[in-house]
Amino acid sequence: MRAQIRTLNALLDRIPWNVAALALRVFPAIVFLQSGRTKVEGLFSIKESTWFLFEHEYALPILPSNLAAVLATTAEHLLPALMIIGLGTRFAALGLLGMTAVIQIFVYPDAWITHGLWAAALFALIAGGPGAWSLDRLLGLDVGAEGSGAAANRAAR
Repeated sequence: MRAQIRTLNALLDRIPWNVAALALRVFPAIVFLQSGRTKVEGLFSIKESTWFLFEHEYALPILPSNLAAVLATTAEHLLPALMIIGLGTRFAALGLLGMTAVIQIFVYPDAWITHGLWAAALFALIAGGPGAWSLDRLLGLDVGAEGSGAAANRAAR
């Protein structure tokens, strides 16, 4: 039984990181981008309902509601777009991880399962990098497997 498990694990180990990294970039990004799109009308005009929500439901103890609304709406458009194209991926993921923490701590503390899933995907990108199918790799901004935490972990095996 142990040999079969090792064989199966060896087969699964052949799945390229590029495939996983692309999914880790795109799917969490879409969650945040869709949230950002609900906050605006047209291209980027913040809705009245967004101002209301940030004043009453999303109120943060550390930022004025109008500033929080602009920052969050901007971040929910910019950071997912960067993640999807794979530009500044680790930094974009770090920014979305920060947003996730703020949402979890200050806005929806009972939604830890959802936020934990987002955080897990974002941590994987931060640690493993954007993969070869990214502008980061194309432009030489992220060395990929040679410099990633995931590569070091594989080398330690």
